[in-house]
Amino acid sequence: MTVICQQDFIDSIEDALQFISYYHPLDYVKAVEKAYLREQSQAAKDAMAQILINSRMSAEGKRPLCQDTGIVTCFVKIGMAVSWDKTDMTVQQMVDEGTRRAYTNPDNPLRASIVADPAGARKNTKDNTPSVVHIDMVPGDKIEVMIAAKGGGSENKSKMVMLNPSDDIVEWVVKTLPTMGAGWCPPGMLGLGIGGTAEKAAVLAKESLMDPVDIQELIDRGPETTDEKLRVDIFNAVNKLGIGAQGLGGLTTVVDVKIKSVATHAASKPVAMIPNCAATRHAHFYLDGSGPADLKAPKLEEWPEVTWEVSENTRRVNMDEVTKEDIQEWKVGETVLLSGKMLTGRDAAHKRLQTMIENGEGLPEGVDLNGKFIYYVGPVDAVGDEVVGPAGPTTATRMDKFTDMMLEKTGIAGMIGKAERGPATVDSIAKHKSVYLMAVGGAAYLVSKAIKKARVVAFEDLGMEAIYEFEVEDMPVTVAVDSTGANAHKTGPAIWKAKIEELDNALSK
Repeated sequence: MTVICQQDFIDSIEDALQFISYYHPLDYVKAVEKAYLREQSQAAKDAMAQILINSRMSAEGKRPLCQDTGIVTCFVKIGMAVSWDKTDMTVQQMVDEGTRRAYTNPDNPLRASIVADPAGARKNTKDNTPSVVHIDMVPGDKIEVMIAAKGGGSENKSKMVMLNPSDDIVEWVVKTLPTMGAGWCPPGMLGLGIGGTAEKAAVLAKESLMDPVDIQELIDRGPETTDEKLRVDIFNAVNKLGIGAQGLGGLTTVVDVKIKSVATHAASKPVAMIPNCAATRHAHFYLDGSGPADLKAPKLEEWPEVTWEVSENTRRVNMDEVTKEDIQEWKVGETVLLSGKMLTGRDAAHKRLQTMIENGEGLPEGVDLNGKFIYYVGPVDAVGDEVVGPAGPTTATRMDKFTDMMLEKTGIAGMIGKAERGPATVDSIAKHKSVYLMAVGGAAYLVSKAIKKARVVAFEDLGMEAIYEFEVEDMPVTVAVDSTGANAHKTGPAIWKAKIEELDNALSK
């Protein structure tokens, strides 16, 4: 009988969550490096360069890879021959205690993103608890823990379907993936759960994402099982879609596809698909009674030496002086370096602004959006001499429902976020001669270095969703939708899908 100390378990959870907040799994880093080296789309190559640079910076600075430090998901497999030194806490409570300590660590505070009463008040719990815990009793005398911090942008793109037994899973994935947009921050991984029941398929899909990147090894030796063949088929089919890094078009959309399957009812074929983003974060450890987990820090020399330089033709913009007429000169796909002041705002702030405007209250004191840019972001708290913590973009699509109102009622000049905008929003941007700029999702620590001053100007009670004023210097963005309505997230993937078809045809001759 192995005795596991409650404190060792809690300490291990805390340490693992801190560890994965700033260390990418090296298998993912190496996979993105390979994709970067073979990429032919300049926009996608630039995005991957920023992801890799951000990854190294986070490892060096021990600060979060992404401002969305995720919802904690933990798989705990407890050996049947294990007992605990104390029984006053459940496994759920122990995981939550480790999560609480990790997210409130003063040296590296992580963003609290969890809200209670999800259908009502949606009040932030302040410590990122409760976590999501899956517990299995298994043979043996050890505890196996797989823990991840999953960002909302990728989690929100999860898909689930009850296929007919004769339906083609690859066909469903190829049809479904383009509908997910770029809010899941590719290049990443796809996890698929197949079989069981609806809820079992979803759990299998999430658990599959805990496995290391090994698709190239599988391709090299050749698939042997149905699931392995499916992995290769889906990997090839998805990358032929041309979606590319950040959805801008390119050769690599996924660096791996994972599958777990179980037996199911003769009349059913449940399939769940969950993407992992560019901030892939997970750890895997065992407890055997000898103490807390010992997580080995990777060596910095394991990271590739990647640089990203702006071209001489890059447009530099002072947001304090730019006019609507200036903005109309910007063209889709162009790189812009922003300097000057911008305001921030996410879902909760937009909803509150809308209510105030509809009630005739006007905007809160200190919030003048006329001619300004609004950045969709919820930053991590600053530590030490930081102006602000990691502050990468959140998914812009969630703000689509507010965009026409914001352009009409507040006079904003433009918006900054990640991923695509919906067709109605693109039309509204063109109608108001505005612009939508895209920052790289998954490069939050890198982006934060461009922010020179930060202060809360409204809605402080909303925590990370408060409205900030940022003063930035040379913050890199891409024109994703210009004032004519030209849309990089439509044109880029279409161009690269056609190019990939041409490449394949040339190779097959």
